[in-house]
Amino acid sequence: MTAKAIGKRSAATELLGGCAAMRFRKTARRVSQIYDQHLAEVGLTITQYGILAGVSRRDGISIGALAEGLVMDPTTLTRNLKPLEVRRLLVSKPDKDDRRGRALSLTPAGATMLKAAVPHWEKAQTIIAEALRADAPGVALSLDRMLEQLSK
Repeated sequence: MTAKAIGKRSAATELLGGCAAMRFRKTARRVSQIYDQHLAEVGLTITQYGILAGVSRRDGISIGALAEGLVMDPTTLTRNLKPLEVRRLLVSKPDKDDRRGRALSLTPAGATMLKAAVPHWEKAQTIIAEALRADAPGVALSLDRMLEQLSK
């Protein structure tokens, strides 16, 4: 690598190093990789686990409400639902309150999968908590407050 290329790379690193978005994205990608690695043992990703967990907490939840709860674009959520429907882990039915919408429910296989995934999720959760060390509750609360503030 030439000195000029190294200089350009250093400048780019410096510019992005102070960028909050890049720091959050890098951290989020690494955190997702850890969860995905552990959940792969049961054939799920952290996104799929989050969807199944969200549906299990509120049977019959609409796609819009779940997307809002996951802070995910409804189109992206719909795309992520397809593999779970194909695997028959959840079903999508017409929403009784809004015929244009869809209501989501776990199938028995989905409930079994979610239950099997919990220990793997807990292992990943422990790794993340250890990385945060004693600050874990404070960091989590700060992140929740930040999300709430930025969502206004």
